[in-house]
Amino acid sequence: MGFLDKLGFKKKETLDKGVEKSREGILNKLGRAFAGKDQVDDETLDKLEEILITSDVGVTTTLEIIKRIEVRVAKDKFVTQAELQALLREEIVDLLKDNDSDKPAEFDAQFPVKPHVVLVVGVNGVGKTTTIGKLANLYKLAGKNVLLGAADTFRAAAVDQLIIWSERANVPIVQQGQNADPASVAFDTVASGKSRGSDIVLVDTAGRLHNKKALMDELTKIKRVMGKVVDGAPHEVILVLDASTGQNAMQQAKAFTEAVDITGLALTKLDGTAKGGIVIGISNELSVPVKYIGLGEKIEDLQVFDRAEFVNALFGE
Repeated sequence: MGFLDKLGFKKKETLDKGVEKSREGILNKLGRAFAGKDQVDDETLDKLEEILITSDVGVTTTLEIIKRIEVRVAKDKFVTQAELQALLREEIVDLLKDNDSDKPAEFDAQFPVKPHVVLVVGVNGVGKTTTIGKLANLYKLAGKNVLLGAADTFRAAAVDQLIIWSERANVPIVQQGQNADPASVAFDTVASGKSRGSDIVLVDTAGRLHNKKALMDELTKIKRVMGKVVDGAPHEVILVLDASTGQNAMQQAKAFTEAVDITGLALTKLDGTAKGGIVIGISNELSVPVKYIGLGEKIEDLQVFDRAEFVNALFGE
């Protein structure tokens, strides 16, 4: 049994409660679409397509799911409502398989390079700083030596917020205050992590996307100075998105992936939205794994994404 299972970070009841609003909306729509039917026909599939799109799964991903289900229905000939829902879960889980990031080894194993440097990006207001604090806590509980870097130096109070989260997670932080050069903070953070013998360094960055070139130039500079201290740094670039914004989150994700090499996604505020389907659409369309999902305000309310558990919670088992 791994660290995450021991600590209960992936408890089924927490996930079920976190996606409750999304699940209720989807199941209610499915119930109405299937009322009075005992087998799947073209009309049923048309209604299913509409349900997925209105649940923020997205048009591209929805069409791919429907295509997969049509193949299965044609092969199996007679498919009941219950069987269709099982097919739906199976095909979505399989769709996310290529981007699977279940049970990441870094929580239970040693990093190949120390410190393991993670750059965290995302626009203001998505819960980026909060996610960093929760992630720091997760690694700390896993027995890792964690260091934070406050390189979001443009937004008022961003540094102060990360300091508060560092105190909550009981991990050290490197900061130079507001208006400091972000690359300088990033360099000092990685250098400090190396000298301290840190296992992992989490670096916050400015939440701006008004100009892709400016964003790219800034992050390129940050990545370059990090790489001077530790080979291959940053080893991960995590994009934080607010799931409650639905398709707006999809547009943000597309813009960031055009500007930055994103290695993983963190979807926040799932507990407050009925738009949980966006998790499926974003991961599929961008071919980037969802690594973490935020299901509440508490420091422990960050879960490592498990595609099968998520899909079962979202569509009902």
